[in-house]
Amino acid sequence: MFDKKKYLVRLLLVLILLISSLAFGFLVKKLQARTAEAKKTEQPKEKNKDKKEKQPGQQETAADSQPAENLTSAQPLPNSNQNSDSQNKKGDENLLSSDQPTPNASSYSLHKNITTTYFWAGEEAGADNKNISNLPSAWDEQWVKHFGGVDDPDKRNGIFPAKFTPKENPFYFALPYNDFDGNGVRKKEVSSLIPWAGSKKWEKLESMCKNQWIKITKGGKTAYAQWQDVGPFKEDDGAYVFGTALPKSKINKNAGLDVSPAIKDYLGLSDIDKTDWQFVEAKSVPNGPWKQVITASQIFWL
Repeated sequence: MFDKKKYLVRLLLVLILLISSLAFGFLVKKLQARTAEAKKTEQPKEKNKDKKEKQPGQQETAADSQPAENLTSAQPLPNSNQNSDSQNKKGDENLLSSDQPTPNASSYSLHKNITTTYFWAGEEAGADNKNISNLPSAWDEQWVKHFGGVDDPDKRNGIFPAKFTPKENPFYFALPYNDFDGNGVRKKEVSSLIPWAGSKKWEKLESMCKNQWIKITKGGKTAYAQWQDVGPFKEDDGAYVFGTALPKSKINKNAGLDVSPAIKDYLGLSDIDKTDWQFVEAKSVPNGPWKQVITASQIFWL
């Protein structure tokens, strides 16, 4: 006999189980969705954390990769014979290196058959030198004192002065260009005119010309010398000094080079003669009497 009461109880149990199964499945799916969302949220945080951890290392690498010249450009240059008062009055702002390489010796113009005269530290103004005194030089107002005395061409001990031992190189010369104007300010043109202008950092009162070396040849003999004064007779002949033009001066048969008594005697030059000359790097200067005393002093203006 059909028991209606038992049938309803069983049907109710089946419905309860079905509802419980559906509810459990719904809860499982919801938990899975929340877990997936949580993972998505954590991933960006981990990436940001990685970036933050890497940044210090990246900064150190950037610092390590800076070029060496940036680290050394602030190194001071050798001291010169200049005082603080003159620095306040004259000069210009420091010129920074433009990272141009120093030219090779072969890139310097060879000046041939140049009329060459002679002069000396301590030469008085007179008719022979157009009343130009050589007691000071263009870059040193106490040249004779710093040199050690008057470099008398008539009183010699071999190729050196007879009365004293020079404190500076007796193998010196003058060319007709000054990198500073009459007010003691560096000329703007020097950066593009002077071949080695971009090879280093130049201090406020450091001449790009003073102390530079040239070689001077007469016949089969060569002397080396350092630039210590400006002349003969001109101070703005850059096209000749650093280029291939002839000297602008019309005096003394277009004189373009003044040399010291030591050079004159070493090469056996007459009072007005002809020589060939060319700039050279200091490292290329061979040993000789011109290296017994090397001038390192710089601008000295009172």
